[in-house]
Amino acid sequence: MTLNLNNDIWPQRLGASKNGMIATQHFEATQAGVEMLEQGGNAIDAAVAAAFALGVCEPNASGLGGQTMMLIHTVEPKRTFAIDGSSRAPNRATMERVPRKAMRLRGHRATTVPSTPAVLGYVLENYGRLPLKKVLEPAVRLAKEGYMITQLQHDLQVREKKHWKEGNAAEFYLKKNKKPYVPGEIFKQPVLAKTFELLRQKGIEEFYLGDMARQIADDMAENNGFIQADDLALVPYPIERRPVSCRFGNRRVLTFPPPGAGRTLVEMLNIISQLNEKDYDLNTLKGVFTLCEVIRRAQLDRSDRPFEPNFYPQVQDRRMLTTEYAKLAAKQIRARTRSKKETGETTHLSVMDKEGNVVALTQSIERVYGSFAVNPELGFLYNNYMSTFEYEDITHPYYLRPNGVPWASVAPTIIFRGQRPHIAIGSPGSDRIASSIMQVLLRLLSGQPHLEAITAPRFHCSIDGKVAMEASRFRDDLPRYLEKRGLSVVKKEPYAFYMGCVQMVARERKNFFGVADMRRDGSACGPATIKKIVPPEETSPHE
Repeated sequence: MTLNLNNDIWPQRLGASKNGMIATQHFEATQAGVEMLEQGGNAIDAAVAAAFALGVCEPNASGLGGQTMMLIHTVEPKRTFAIDGSSRAPNRATMERVPRKAMRLRGHRATTVPSTPAVLGYVLENYGRLPLKKVLEPAVRLAKEGYMITQLQHDLQVREKKHWKEGNAAEFYLKKNKKPYVPGEIFKQPVLAKTFELLRQKGIEEFYLGDMARQIADDMAENNGFIQADDLALVPYPIERRPVSCRFGNRRVLTFPPPGAGRTLVEMLNIISQLNEKDYDLNTLKGVFTLCEVIRRAQLDRSDRPFEPNFYPQVQDRRMLTTEYAKLAAKQIRARTRSKKETGETTHLSVMDKEGNVVALTQSIERVYGSFAVNPELGFLYNNYMSTFEYEDITHPYYLRPNGVPWASVAPTIIFRGQRPHIAIGSPGSDRIASSIMQVLLRLLSGQPHLEAITAPRFHCSIDGKVAMEASRFRDDLPRYLEKRGLSVVKKEPYAFYMGCVQMVARERKNFFGVADMRRDGSACGPATIKKIVPPEETSPHE
């Protein structure tokens, strides 16, 4: 597949199939997932292959050096559960060693212990069907043979100009003259290709216990990073957690628990359920203002009620999730409507297979290009999740402490109609994730077609009342209407990168549909045919 540089032809944004569906933020990663489905893999195999591939062809957003969160529904046994793949603060990371904010943003000291390889290896081993060697083939191929630089990636390389000097990433992601790649040029990553090939041959344990782990520890020691061999060796398996949920209309919504931001989405939907439909009509001035207040309230409540993820299952009074609290919040918002910068970067993919297994996966290296530090022997970017810890309130559950878990804003979501998964959805965008998903769901459940619901104009309201919006796509009098009611407006370009990027797949009877948000380089596609696989008797399917 090629990308027309004049933007006359985009990657396939809308897909339809009878054999399953995958939507990701890069068309090459979508093809990696389709390849697994066509070879007899299930939704987990497809998601893992696409996730590894995204680390190659969307390096600004995710990779081996980051973390991965998932919501999974399996048919046999029938269950829906969250995979908490949080990275961990290195054991030697303390407040005294990162006193300045700049140290937490870029460079080797900005990174937490990468968990993405462990998470993807775990779900493949326990819920996948194909061997790791097969699932990693697309990532190896993309790194070795290269992929086409898109306009978006060129623009990001230009945008981050002032940060390239803060690490060694320019040597790996810019041209030899330190200039950005031009759209249409083929970008190859031979060092990363060797790393993936080594993982294919030796398994995921190589990253944490083998020579690869030694190379990471040596690189950290040479550059004053915190991660040492014991941090890698003791990386925990991801934790399977119970999703948070709510009813919305005739649908049941299951989404990600702490440390993610699913509670924010649930509270938004619960509040909206207490309002009249005309009060939150996205096509009216009052409707947008009301939803701004809903978004603002839910974010404020999450900020006021942080919970340590292992303690959260013991919490009895989950006020944010209750209908009673939603009624109170809705009453307060109705009264207000009658009266006169986070910069996180993430990637998301959604998959359904023909058997009914579903995956919504969100992974990240935190900000665009993470820490701007690359392991020179392995070719992957380290994350900068040290920037997401709490640094002032020692009682805060996400305060920086050895082996601590960073705060996350992810909300991979599965929506059920009856007993069957109907929609899998998610988005990148830090604090814009829940609001982006909410707006798409409102449009979908009002009967708007899949593609229109996702390409429709978006807005987001921060806790301090700043409304970011794709202004030219809304009615001209909306900004002034919001400002007269005490909000400030930040105008964004049409189809803004800032406003998230929703990847959605849906099942309608025996047909599957998928939509990839045009705000990034994604595509949606399903397998044409499915090959029946027979694992070799003499080997484990995951060797």
